[in-house]
Amino acid sequence: MIIEKIKKLISKNSIAQNTSFSKQFYCLGTIISLTAYGASAEIAINKAQERLNDIDDKMSVFKPSSEISKINSLSGKQFEKVSFDTYFVIKKAVHFSELSEGTFDPTIRPLVKLWNIGKDNFRIPTNYEIKEILNLINYKNIIFDENSSSIMLKKEGQSLDVGGIAKGYAADEINKIFKKYKIKSGIIDLGGNIYAVGQKPNKKNWNIGIQNPIRIRGSYVGILSLSHKSIVTSGGYERYSTENNKTFHHILNPKTGYPAKNELVSTTIISDKSIDGDGLSTGVYIMGLQKSIKLIENLDGVDAIFITKDNKIYLTSNIKDKFRLTDTNFSLQEDYYYEK
Repeated sequence: MIIEKIKKLISKNSIAQNTSFSKQFYCLGTIISLTAYGASAEIAINKAQERLNDIDDKMSVFKPSSEISKINSLSGKQFEKVSFDTYFVIKKAVHFSELSEGTFDPTIRPLVKLWNIGKDNFRIPTNYEIKEILNLINYKNIIFDENSSSIMLKKEGQSLDVGGIAKGYAADEINKIFKKYKIKSGIIDLGGNIYAVGQKPNKKNWNIGIQNPIRIRGSYVGILSLSHKSIVTSGGYERYSTENNKTFHHILNPKTGYPAKNELVSTTIISDKSIDGDGLSTGVYIMGLQKSIKLIENLDGVDAIFITKDNKIYLTSNIKDKFRLTDTNFSLQEDYYYEK
């Protein structure tokens, strides 16, 4: 009798753990797709949606009432007191700016607005316009007051945009909610920022496709087999504008004022925390292959996949056994060398 009760209890728990719930909605400027497995899957995802809306309300550059917009409106004038969330994200953004030698810069907003790449009002700015705007791009002009949890931009006309890192923070916050509700398996997809929560319900790793940068979305160069990891990809193919048969992608180099130009067409960062992947992916794309490999190889718990214009794929050392090439138009570079 006791054995039968134990069997029923195990069976009930097994069914509960395999209960899944999925939801799609718009937030943070993109389509969010969440899937969770567990008895509390639905409530966990609903709580996650509330948290995402909260983060968006604080950090969206398109909402006049957001904390980011308030900092921007007071640039060169005074400090703005902000929440823990916003303070933490901007601090992290500056950290990744320093790591990437300024190629990732959260003060890039004026330059983004000047180009408007991927929008109807796109135009190619003049060299003079770019030179003038570059005077406003400098992450070192973000001033922090820890005592009052306040932030200020040094120069009038400067403005922040944390769109390049906020989704990573948001994914980590959802992961915390999933843990709170004992979700041991799930997928967090914030418009291409992926977090593989645990393993699949069958105890196997998640298979994450790495986008082919020269084909339509959903075409992959290879598959990553992972669990408990964030996967963030940046590529010039994601958003662009064309004029006179010339393509201008949206990843702008804050040092030159123009779309980044080097051998890379795609960078994917694999990390334990999604904010790290988000903060690094754009910067290393701009830095170029050799500098980026050196940086990533010297960061604990972070790996990368780099795809170059000549269809070569470079993997950092700790991810090599987790990646499987599926497109023979690309070649894995197994014997490259970098200086530590």
